[in-house]
Amino acid sequence: MTYRKALENYIEATNTHRFENVEQLLHPDAVYWFSDKTCTSINEIRAYFENAWHTIQDEIYNAQDIQWLVVEENTATCIYQYTYTGYFKGSPVSGKGRATNVFKKDDGKWKLIHEHLSDWPVAADKSNT
Repeated sequence: MTYRKALENYIEATNTHRFENVEQLLHPDAVYWFSDKTCTSINEIRAYFENAWHTIQDEIYNAQDIQWLVVEENTATCIYQYTYTGYFKGSPVSGKGRATNVFKKDDGKWKLIHEHLSDWPVAADKSNT
Protein backbone atom coordinates (compact mmCIF):
# COMPACT_ATOMS: atom_id res chain seq x y z
CA MET A 1 0.00 0.00 0.00
CA THR A 2 1.28 3.47 -0.85
CA TYR A 3 1.01 6.53 1.40
CA ARG A 4 -1.65 7.88 -0.97
CA LYS A 5 -3.68 4.68 -0.60
CA ALA A 6 -3.22 4.90 3.18
CA LEU A 7 -4.95 8.31 3.18
CA GLU A 8 -7.72 7.01 0.91
CA ASN A 9 -8.22 3.98 3.18
CA TYR A 10 -8.27 6.24 6.24
CA ILE A 11 -11.05 8.41 4.79
CA GLU A 12 -13.02 5.29 3.83
CA ALA A 13 -12.54 3.76 7.29
CA THR A 14 -13.67 7.01 8.94
CA ASN A 15 -16.88 6.92 6.93
CA THR A 16 -17.74 3.41 8.16
CA HIS A 17 -18.26 4.90 11.65
CA ARG A 18 -16.54 1.82 13.11
CA PHE A 19 -13.43 2.70 15.05
CA GLU A 20 -11.94 -0.77 14.64
CA ASN A 21 -11.64 0.03 10.91
CA VAL A 22 -9.87 3.33 11.67
CA GLU A 23 -7.63 1.78 14.32
CA GLN A 24 -6.13 -0.67 11.82
CA LEU A 25 -4.64 2.35 10.00
CA LEU A 26 -3.27 4.13 13.07
CA HIS A 27 0.28 3.98 14.36
CA PRO A 28 0.29 2.85 18.02
CA ASP A 29 1.90 6.21 18.98
CA ALA A 30 -0.67 8.33 17.10
CA VAL A 31 -1.34 11.85 18.38
CA TYR A 32 -4.38 13.86 17.29
CA TRP A 33 -4.78 17.61 17.64
CA PHE A 34 -8.41 18.62 17.34
CA SER A 35 -9.65 22.20 17.74
CA ASP A 36 -10.84 21.45 21.27
CA LYS A 37 -8.74 18.50 22.47
CA THR A 38 -5.43 16.69 22.17
CA CYS A 39 -5.62 12.88 22.08
CA THR A 40 -2.41 10.99 22.87
CA SER A 41 -3.64 7.41 23.12
CA ILE A 42 -5.70 5.09 20.97
CA ASN A 43 -8.39 5.04 23.68
CA GLU A 44 -8.64 8.85 23.68
CA ILE A 45 -8.78 8.90 19.87
CA ARG A 46 -11.49 6.21 19.93
CA ALA A 47 -13.59 8.18 22.43
CA TYR A 48 -13.29 11.35 20.34
CA PHE A 49 -14.28 9.61 17.10
CA GLU A 50 -17.19 7.78 18.69
CA ASN A 51 -18.50 10.97 20.30
CA ALA A 52 -18.28 12.79 16.95
CA TRP A 53 -20.14 10.00 15.17
CA HIS A 54 -22.81 10.06 17.89
CA THR A 55 -23.13 13.85 17.68
CA ILE A 56 -23.18 14.12 13.86
CA GLN A 57 -25.32 11.24 12.59
CA ASP A 58 -24.58 9.72 9.16
CA GLU A 59 -21.49 11.91 8.80
CA ILE A 60 -19.62 11.75 5.51
CA TYR A 61 -16.03 13.01 5.71
CA ASN A 62 -14.08 14.00 2.58
CA ALA A 63 -10.61 15.32 1.75
CA GLN A 64 -10.14 17.85 -1.06
CA ASP A 65 -7.15 19.70 -2.51
CA ILE A 66 -4.68 17.19 -1.08
CA GLN A 67 -1.07 18.38 -1.20
CA TRP A 68 1.78 16.05 -0.28
CA LEU A 69 4.36 18.36 1.29
CA VAL A 70 7.04 15.84 2.27
CA VAL A 71 7.45 12.29 1.04
CA GLU A 72 10.41 10.23 2.17
CA GLU A 73 11.12 6.54 2.38
CA ASN A 74 9.36 6.08 5.73
CA THR A 75 7.29 9.25 6.22
CA ALA A 76 4.77 11.26 4.23
CA THR A 77 2.96 14.46 5.20
CA CYS A 78 -0.07 15.96 3.51
CA ILE A 79 -2.41 18.88 4.00
CA TYR A 80 -5.94 19.13 2.71
CA GLN A 81 -9.32 20.77 3.13
CA TYR A 82 -11.80 18.49 4.83
CA THR A 83 -15.54 18.70 4.48
CA TYR A 84 -18.30 16.90 6.28
CA THR A 85 -22.04 16.51 6.00
CA GLY A 86 -24.48 14.79 8.30
CA TYR A 87 -27.34 15.40 10.69
CA PHE A 88 -27.29 17.14 14.06
CA LYS A 89 -30.43 16.48 16.10
CA GLY A 90 -32.20 15.54 12.87
CA SER A 91 -31.26 18.66 10.90
CA PRO A 92 -28.73 18.67 8.04
CA VAL A 93 -25.32 20.14 8.89
CA SER A 94 -22.09 20.62 7.00
CA GLY A 95 -18.72 22.14 7.63
CA LYS A 96 -15.14 22.33 6.55
CA GLY A 97 -11.69 22.90 7.89
CA ARG A 98 -8.01 22.22 7.38
CA ALA A 99 -6.13 19.01 8.07
CA THR A 100 -2.55 17.89 8.34
CA ASN A 101 -1.82 14.14 8.28
CA VAL A 102 1.55 12.53 8.92
CA PHE A 103 2.04 8.92 7.89
CA LYS A 104 4.89 6.71 9.05
CA LYS A 105 5.87 3.36 7.58
CA ASP A 106 5.65 0.75 10.34
CA ASP A 107 6.66 -2.83 9.51
CA GLY A 108 6.26 -2.01 5.82
CA LYS A 109 2.75 -0.53 6.24
CA TRP A 110 1.82 3.14 6.13
CA LYS A 111 0.16 4.18 9.39
CA LEU A 112 -1.25 7.53 10.45
CA ILE A 113 0.86 8.87 13.32
CA HIS A 114 -0.48 12.43 13.51
CA GLU A 115 -3.58 14.34 12.51
CA HIS A 116 -4.20 18.02 13.15
CA LEU A 117 -7.64 19.41 12.35
CA SER A 118 -8.62 23.06 12.61
CA ASP A 119 -11.46 25.28 11.49
CA TRP A 120 -11.31 26.93 8.10
CA PRO A 121 -10.45 30.61 8.62
CA VAL A 122 -13.46 32.81 7.92
CA ALA A 123 -11.30 35.40 6.09
CA ALA A 124 -10.05 32.69 3.74
CA ASP A 125 -13.54 31.42 2.93
CA LYS A 126 -14.37 32.98 -0.44
CA SER A 127 -18.05 32.17 0.02
CA ASN A 128 -18.15 34.62 2.96
CA THR A 129 -16.69 37.61 1.09
